[in-house]
Amino acid sequence: MEEKRKPAWLKVEQPTNLDKIHSLMKSKRLHTVCEEAACPNIGKCWNNNHAAFIIMGNICTRNCAYCNVQTGKPLPLDPSEPMNVAEAVKNMGLFHVVITTVTRDDLPDQGAEHFAKTVEAIRKLSPKTSIEVLCQDFLKNNDDAIILIKSKPDVFNHNIETVSRLFNKARRGANYYNSLRLLEMAKRIDPNMYTKSGMMVGLGETDHEIFNTMDDLLQAKVDFLTIGQYLRPSEHHIPIDRYVTPEEFEKYKKVAEEKGFKLVSSSPFTRSSFFAGEDFIKLQNISNK
Repeated sequence: MEEKRKPAWLKVEQPTNLDKIHSLMKSKRLHTVCEEAACPNIGKCWNNNHAAFIIMGNICTRNCAYCNVQTGKPLPLDPSEPMNVAEAVKNMGLFHVVITTVTRDDLPDQGAEHFAKTVEAIRKLSPKTSIEVLCQDFLKNNDDAIILIKSKPDVFNHNIETVSRLFNKARRGANYYNSLRLLEMAKRIDPNMYTKSGMMVGLGETDHEIFNTMDDLLQAKVDFLTIGQYLRPSEHHIPIDRYVTPEEFEKYKKVAEEKGFKLVSSSPFTRSSFFAGEDFIKLQNISNK
């Protein structure tokens, strides 16, 4: 199928400080989801000294049809990684940091303890930095996630990614209702922690399905919803069904706010970590009113 022509509103800003951040990441043997997932916002974020770290390596045990991260057999965990991430956060002077991970189904606890150690190391070196975790689905055992939840990140994020009908097509090896249970469990264990989830549009979903997914996320007590355009990383990934217009994204934002989410970010370029720090401040301000 011929790839659809990208519309004018999807023009991206190019990064100007690549060397500086590349050098820091290389010196600490770290990876960013900005690069591994081929995020379209890398220019705007890196130009504003924003970065989302990806821990536990850059090889995933899953093979999702939309994702650009490499699939295969991951390397063993690097025990120095949590402190290396914390030192990079401190060196960059980040006021908010997003920590995500590849899925590590190969590990007994799915990487939960390593994830929690990273949160704790950042807290130790940068106590004023707010921490957002964007975690895997802990499908083998949701209870493993309790280790991460108890490390007390400020935001617990797990992306639902798409509507239930398209889940098996887009998220191979995952389960829609497991993701909902994980989000609900996080809020139940720590009601004071913000929960967040995101979805892509342009995969073939209908508005009715999008609105039903919003309802499911609200039922799981999710505070913050992000909605962005799916962009095909390569011809080997699931094709784009359509480019959603900025006006439609505004409609989704309005509907989601009316349904009851505390905060909604909805635009073609919206991603989980895009201006996550600014959004966290908004979320705090809304909650404190």
